[in-house]
Amino acid sequence: MLERARAKAGDHSGVSFVLGDAFAPPLPEAAYDVVLCRHVLWAMPDPAVALGRWVELLVPGGTLLLVEGRWSDDVGLSAEETVSLVESGGRPAALTRLTEATYWGRDVEDDRYLVVSARGSVGAGG
Repeated sequence: MLERARAKAGDHSGVSFVLGDAFAPPLPEAAYDVVLCRHVLWAMPDPAVALGRWVELLVPGGTLLLVEGRWSDDVGLSAEETVSLVESGGRPAALTRLTEATYWGRDVEDDRYLVVSARGSVGAGG
């Protein structure tokens, strides 16, 4: 996966890659403007703990972006579960359903969505 990421990054300066455990990232706290996670939260041994660790990576005012879903085989997290996890950590959560085939390359029947949590954003707890 890292080889593919490095290839996609090409010669963009300032891009670095670190191999580590997504549940406990080996990264400095309060150092990142954005933490983006795509279809990973559902697989964590304790999603609430993982979210807390990811939030600790953010600078004050940083943004958490979670692309998640509950698939047709009932694996994953529902949008409501993810929103609840984010809000129970004291952060706002804005939900956007990602139902358009453009996002996935085909029509989808399952629950796919984006949850954005940004301090100071409009919504609960901002």
